[in-house]
Amino acid sequence: MKTKIVSEAPVTQSTTAVVSLLKYLGKSIDPLPDAVELPGMVLVLSNKKNVYYATSANSCSCPGATYHPGQPCKHSRKYFPQPKKEVDVPDIVDSIKPAGKWPGGFNGPVDCDMGA
Repeated sequence: MKTKIVSEAPVTQSTTAVVSLLKYLGKSIDPLPDAVELPGMVLVLSNKKNVYYATSANSCSCPGATYHPGQPCKHSRKYFPQPKKEVDVPDIVDSIKPAGKWPGGFNGPVDCDMGA
């Protein structure tokens, strides 16, 4: 008989379940930790401190991830940071900075007494 592993979206865990897990792992439960790191997953304590959100690199069980599908929530960004995308910086020629069109490279009328 083969064991079939089913991978589903992470499920929010009650604090009671996480306390049982921490006791099994031999970790402190007083005070409740803000995050419990597991292989490939982090359990993050909610602001109300009544549940733990299950967060992975690809998904999270928090309401923010539910309301914004396909976008990483704040928990995923914090515990599984993504590499920064390179921003294409324009050359000076392509810049929106105005180029000097007046004598001496100035952008406006020049007072002859300025020594331009």
